[in-house]
Amino acid sequence: MRYNEKELRALSRQPAEMAAELGMRGPKKGSVTKPRLVKLVVNFLFYFRTDEAEPLGALLLERCRITQEEPGGFSISFIEDPERKYYFECCTQEQCQEWMEALRRASYEYMRRSLIFYRNEIQKMTGKDPLEQFGISEETRFQLSSLPREGRSACLGSQPDEVD
Repeated sequence: MRYNEKELRALSRQPAEMAAELGMRGPKKGSVTKPRLVKLVVNFLFYFRTDEAEPLGALLLERCRITQEEPGGFSISFIEDPERKYYFECCTQEQCQEWMEALRRASYEYMRRSLIFYRNEIQKMTGKDPLEQFGISEETRFQLSSLPREGRSACLGSQPDEVD
């Protein structure tokens, strides 16, 4: 994926949905857990050395899987390369659950599915399409038929761990 480094650095300075110091271990063999400031901004997970303002890296939270690991830990892997995992250690199991839920909700696809779900619910209740007033109700990206089959029946409370 191509990206503009300057814009990515600017995004890393934006207010975070969540931020904390977590233990982090990269996907390389022999990698050790190190303390990192981890910051969720939109659908990017930035990670920093605890004493630096510039990010070491960023993970784009699309087409990824968030998995519970040992108690108080979780991992992020990507569909294209499921063996390449980033591991995170939290202070408590509660903090771990909060992070996992926030990361699952951070993807564009999750937000799109949520919009479609609520659009359909509002339409059932009112008989009107809430997107019609914005002139975008017929756009393909807002149509239930454009969701992958497995996503059509998914509602907010039962989102899969995998993010397309």
